[in-house]
Amino acid sequence: MSIGITDEHEELAASLRKWAASLGTIEATRAAEGRVDERFDEIWSAVEEMGVAAIAVPESAGGGGGTVLDQAVALEACAYELAPGGLLAAATGAAVTGRPGRHAVQARQGGIVWDGGTSGETEPVAGIDLSARHGAATDRGEVDERLRRTAVTLAAAEASGVARWCLDTAVEYAKVREQFGRPIGSFQAIKHLCAEMLETAEAVTAAAWDAACAADAGDDEQWAFAVDVAQSVCFDGAVDVAKSCIQVLGGIGFTFEHDAHLYLRRAVSLRALVGPADDAAARLTAAAVTGVRRRVDVDLGGLDEPVRPEVRSTAERIAALPAADQRAELVETGYLMPHWPAPYGLGADAVTQVVIDQELARAGVTRPDLVIAGWAVPTILQHGTDAQRDRFVRPSLLGELTWCQLFSEPGSGSDLASLRTKAVRTEGGWLLSGQKVWSSVAERADWAICLARTDPDAPQHKGITYFLVDMRSDGIDVRPLREITGEALFNEVFLDEVFVPDECVVAEPGDGWRLARTTLANERVAMASARLGKSVERAVELAVAGLGPVENVRVGHAVALATVCGLLGVRTTLRAIGGHGPGAESSVAKLLGVRSRQSASALVVELQGDAVAAVGEIERAVDGLAADVWEMLNTRCLSIAGGTTQILRNVAGERILGLPR
Repeated sequence: MSIGITDEHEELAASLRKWAASLGTIEATRAAEGRVDERFDEIWSAVEEMGVAAIAVPESAGGGGGTVLDQAVALEACAYELAPGGLLAAATGAAVTGRPGRHAVQARQGGIVWDGGTSGETEPVAGIDLSARHGAATDRGEVDERLRRTAVTLAAAEASGVARWCLDTAVEYAKVREQFGRPIGSFQAIKHLCAEMLETAEAVTAAAWDAACAADAGDDEQWAFAVDVAQSVCFDGAVDVAKSCIQVLGGIGFTFEHDAHLYLRRAVSLRALVGPADDAAARLTAAAVTGVRRRVDVDLGGLDEPVRPEVRSTAERIAALPAADQRAELVETGYLMPHWPAPYGLGADAVTQVVIDQELARAGVTRPDLVIAGWAVPTILQHGTDAQRDRFVRPSLLGELTWCQLFSEPGSGSDLASLRTKAVRTEGGWLLSGQKVWSSVAERADWAICLARTDPDAPQHKGITYFLVDMRSDGIDVRPLREITGEALFNEVFLDEVFVPDECVVAEPGDGWRLARTTLANERVAMASARLGKSVERAVELAVAGLGPVENVRVGHAVALATVCGLLGVRTTLRAIGGHGPGAESSVAKLLGVRSRQSASALVVELQGDAVAAVGEIERAVDGLAADVWEMLNTRCLSIAGGTTQILRNVAGERILGLPR
């Protein structure tokens, strides 16, 4: 996905990308090869005539009257086609001065002047980015903070455009380049490399988008925070994606004739111009220890006005009830799971869901987590019988029924379709026999959703049926599995001819695989929390107590990644509000979220030095180092549970990027 989420921004980006491709910047860059060439003047005249650099300048001053976000969308699209490097400096200067024209922009103290040519600078020359001309600054005074933030904000947009081109180029090549008789994109190593490029590109885009949004919002503290997130993420990210593009291209990518190196050069130049990511990370830590977090307010464009008064009134009424009575009222009003169909939810659209989230949070009402019921009940709602809905849905919402999941088996983890638990027809139902594993809360669950093979002769995905199993049935043996934390959170479950009546089959025999995908894919529109996640917040807490400069930088990078994970969720929500299905953000969010939680929990332990070697019993620890060690060990499961990271990257490569199997 590009920076622009709305239809208008997508149209703007498409139009400008087509225009930028017609400029011939790459051809002029190759022809000049470091020399000042008159064709660059011709290109720049076209840029000025189009007014691209003045989109954020008021109309009264001769500009486009747009927002910083509009300008960022335009710069990303132009960078995708490697429009001349001077465009960034001109756009930055125009946004700061409020007037169009070519501006020299000093990137940082003692640094470089972007596209020099004004008095006080040396003669501009070509640098590593062959499409731009820069000169060394003679004035080494402090850079105006608004100028710095604007420069980083718009440079981040260019970094997103560079990353997008590199990702698209690598993926298209991987689809058609053959080795050993197959497209190289079908090889897992290439597929994973492209999926990792997608993760990084989405992070870059989200951070660039947010910096531009924050610039328009007018809150200097929030803009500063968003800019530091962008500086921490976008420029190293764009360089990494450009390097990976060349890696996927192989030898052809290393040639001067291929355009890939021009994009790598632009990415490296952008990174040099804005300054070190570590500086921004240190500032993020300093802000975080004072309580600053990124708060993204979703602009509903007035669509919330018809529903907000009633939602606010209902939320306040629920909040006024005793805590023990609030859950029942959440169920009664449909506010517990508003996206579910009536009478169990509201069948709420995306806007109403966001408003309910906002107003419940404002009123201080916390909705209980349905855990596995949140997966099981949507399947029953969509595919079950009326009798099944009457029997299971409302009691599950009220917390009267606890569910577990009997999907995974010792030999069928990510490869769920290869499961071997069998169900044999008997009078009035089925007899289930087999072994399931990694089932949380099975030791206290009332019911389970269970997949079993009812037709051993059918293809793997065809002969599976979806059962609802009473966990108190004869023949069920639940045995705890002790994990690396020392505790037993999971279980293995043995089924020995467990009887399941026909009324507990969901849909028809053989429909199990289709229904399982409903269970695993169920999502709702939700607002992201301003909190950074348990371990990142703990790292900030340690920074408050006092860390060294190197450690503070590491904490800042953790803050940046956690913030980006939240931004991906916000962008998914905004797309839903705009009537679009989930984009790449929703899939990438899990991959980046796992990385964030695992790396942050490991960082927290590392920050406490050699004390970890003598930490005491961690199983029942509730705070301190012992609890931190427990969290670090426990998060190891995140890259395994619910599909391993490697499988998810295969899925992202095939379903999002279109790489061959």
